[in-house]
Amino acid sequence: MRDMNCYLAILAAAALLAAAAPLRAADKPETAKDFLNAKPEVISRWQEMRFGMFIHWGPVSLKGTEIGWSRRGPRRGRRGTGNIPMEVYDNLYKQFNPVKFDADQWVRIAKDAGMKYLVFTTKHHDGFVNFDSKLTEYKITSKESPFRRDVVAELAKACHKGALALGFYYSPPDWHHGDYRTENHERYIKYLHGQLRELCSNYGKVDIIWFDGLGGKAKDWDAENLFRIIRKLQPDTIINNRLGLAADFSTPEQRIGRFDTKRPWETCMTICRQWAWKPKDQMKSLKQCLQTLVRVAGGDGNFLFNVGPMPDGQIEPRQVERLKQMGQWLKKYGQSVYTTRGGPYKPGKWGGATHKGNRIYVHVLNWSGKSLTLPPVGKKIVGSKLLTGGKVTVEQDKDGVTINVAEQDRREIDTIVELELDGPAGKTSR
Repeated sequence: MRDMNCYLAILAAAALLAAAAPLRAADKPETAKDFLNAKPEVISRWQEMRFGMFIHWGPVSLKGTEIGWSRRGPRRGRRGTGNIPMEVYDNLYKQFNPVKFDADQWVRIAKDAGMKYLVFTTKHHDGFVNFDSKLTEYKITSKESPFRRDVVAELAKACHKGALALGFYYSPPDWHHGDYRTENHERYIKYLHGQLRELCSNYGKVDIIWFDGLGGKAKDWDAENLFRIIRKLQPDTIINNRLGLAADFSTPEQRIGRFDTKRPWETCMTICRQWAWKPKDQMKSLKQCLQTLVRVAGGDGNFLFNVGPMPDGQIEPRQVERLKQMGQWLKKYGQSVYTTRGGPYKPGKWGGATHKGNRIYVHVLNWSGKSLTLPPVGKKIVGSKLLTGGKVTVEQDKDGVTINVAEQDRREIDTIVELELDGPAGKTSR
């Protein structure tokens, strides 16, 4: 009995020691925030990229109408009707045979444009799946599809080979799925979670998950549990804010976001008017494209620029040429965009600014007079030059910084003035 009492005492002491011992990192319980946000260094790497390619593509390109939205059928929770009868739209994949699709070529086009990442539509609101999902036959690899190639697999391989960060767009709303927003919606949630498991398990490293929830709430998708799945399978991915949770970054659409150096954000915008390919769609000028990029960077945002490939799988030549022109500009002046942060000057009609280390890059897009006067910078300017060629004079006093560039040295798209300071360039004095 005495031996038993001694044994119990030893057990009790061991239990107390175990309770007092610090938890190892692997043993620590998950906190409420662990799965909601990516690691700060992961977000910072993405912010430094600044410029990415968005691709909206699917069988709808055969019609040249908008992806998802041109489908005339029930949207369950969303108003509006499309112009292509559901019976026609939902069977387009049986004719979709993009034999000129070349994932390596898409990656080359993105890289030639100076883009650092690519986000592709794995599934849009129409429910069509561009990868070999085991959970549906409404997909590019279906036996009824003449193409039968896993587009996502080929694109993922090309991105990894080309050192281009990879992102997957995925629409939680699914107007084709019979269980979506019905009494069987819980079954649809399992389908949604299952497809994200496939995307995060079968295609190597995924850098970005880009949801498009159309304003749905987190509970509509069991978003917190879905985040847990994604973070476990792809711990270094970032997730946008369209699943009812704030997540890692905001996504202003078809507009430039407001200046914000605290909350990461990304403007998504089309190179033409439509997200999916449309014949003879009005395309943005080079000036519009570059000034949008510069204004976004000056606001401390990323720019996700969309193209819609044609039915044969090629990106339209005129769009390729426009992107190439952007890349040529970035080869000359990319130092003022990549790895910079927005500010310290807030954007205005005149343009915007970026900074890195002890340098400020002033992007003057519009001159309203003979000179440009900006607020005091709080550090002494020890050097200046005109990156776009020519001469610049800079005057600094307690009231601000005045920049003078002769008219012949001003550029139509962007006149870039580099200011070198005697200290970090992160803030203005007012």
